[in-house]
Amino acid sequence: MAVAMFMVWEGVTPEQYDRARELVDWEGDVPDGAIFHVSAFSPSGLRVTDIWESAEDFQRFVDARLMPGVRQLGIEGQPEVEIYSVHRMFAPALQSVPE
Repeated sequence: MAVAMFMVWEGVTPEQYDRARELVDWEGDVPDGAIFHVSAFSPSGLRVTDIWESAEDFQRFVDARLMPGVRQLGIEGQPEVEIYSVHRMFAPALQSVPE
């Protein structure tokens, strides 16, 4: 069953996120189980919503790729993460949003 992952990482800047995205390369080397990813920023930091095939797929990505890359870049702190089973998804016009 698919899961929704909601992440809040206070203090992370758009520049740090972009450096992590380039280093970890989750868009070019898509992790097993990844279905959907969107990032946004509040005045206090990063907000991420993901859909994964399973919580285990997400955790493998975090352990093997994301956190090692984050540490390499010197990004501090730990994210707050919540994971829930997906009840329903609806994305009628799902495409990448232009940068």
